[in-house]
Amino acid sequence: MFQPVSVYIGLRYSRSNHGKGFVSFITFFSIIGIVLGVASLITVVSVMDGLEREQKRRVLGLVPHILISPQDAKLNNWQALQAELVALPEVKHVTPFQESEALIQSKSALQGVLVHGIMPEYEQHNIISTAMENGQLSQLLDIPFGIVLGQALARNLSVGFGDVVRLTLPNKTLFTPMGRVPVHRTFTIVGIFNVGSQVDESMVYIHIRDGAKLHRKKGDGVEQLRLYLNDAFNAKAVITKLALKYPEFNYVSWQESQGALFAAVSMEKNMMWLMLSLIVAVAAFNIVSALVMVVIDKQGEISILQTLGLDRSSIVKIFITQGLTNGIWGVILGVTLGIILTLNLNSLFELLGVNLLGGGQELPIALDAMNISMIVGSALLMSFVATLYPAYRAAQTQPAEVLRNE
Repeated sequence: MFQPVSVYIGLRYSRSNHGKGFVSFITFFSIIGIVLGVASLITVVSVMDGLEREQKRRVLGLVPHILISPQDAKLNNWQALQAELVALPEVKHVTPFQESEALIQSKSALQGVLVHGIMPEYEQHNIISTAMENGQLSQLLDIPFGIVLGQALARNLSVGFGDVVRLTLPNKTLFTPMGRVPVHRTFTIVGIFNVGSQVDESMVYIHIRDGAKLHRKKGDGVEQLRLYLNDAFNAKAVITKLALKYPEFNYVSWQESQGALFAAVSMEKNMMWLMLSLIVAVAAFNIVSALVMVVIDKQGEISILQTLGLDRSSIVKIFITQGLTNGIWGVILGVTLGIILTLNLNSLFELLGVNLLGGGQELPIALDAMNISMIVGSALLMSFVATLYPAYRAAQTQPAEVLRNE
């Protein structure tokens, strides 16, 4: 098969260096460095992407994408508004909602929580309904003053299914013969869920009618509407559209309420990208050391090639070819190792008896072809840049000076 002479010689040099002392040692470890760097980058980025995706699934499954509340604190005829909102093409679900802060107390512990008043018939899409460990969310319909809480919170309070807890509203008080006392009420635990996030110990669910009674309010207690969109990342555009049609309401998107959390995750992932990319960069620039030594070792051969008519650009191509060959081998082996390691990471942890997330949960992994392409492209680019200086040095060889001493 026809090959340009510079490519042919570069490939021959790449093969002929094997087994030649220190130069071969440096070349070998530059390849191994690229292999380990690329494999680590693929594995860590896949795990970070998996964790980010799982976090978005869990958080965006619980947190409303858009929260609508009236400016005058009263939501009249919410059923008609709900029907109009559901008819919008961007909107997937609309649920009535009530939120307040409270203290939840058992016989042995006391903790602050967010109390969500809901209508269970509208919450079938809620991730909570699919993460129930005991009972069902629908039991809030059947049992007056029932409550559903997370497994972590139940553990903190030392309570279980069927036990009684007390909800206290510290900001709402009543006059009694004994003075002002906070509003409180006992609730029966009718469900325990396990989402596997911070929500498990900070959020409880009650029926919205019980929430209205607890707050001493008339009516069904609906104070807000929660919108879940087909595309959560389209929330700002939907708010702009809704504000023009319904200017009498206030709108809060999930980016405003949870944006700091996702920004922190994104920054952490970017820092991991940077640190592991530096590993690849260091390994790639070891190619500089190996090629410089090759150039010194082959001064005579370079001079002979120049006297035979090979121009400087062809000399440059020889050493770029040799350096890129090492980089390509490192990238191929690194991608292969990285993909195998990523796909078998949970099995490997199970074999070693390691559980990073606890509770028997597996690491979420998202192996993305786009990320792999970026890693491959970056590693090859670094390898190419690393070959430029040695190739330039080789092209500056003066045949007359070298061959005079031969």
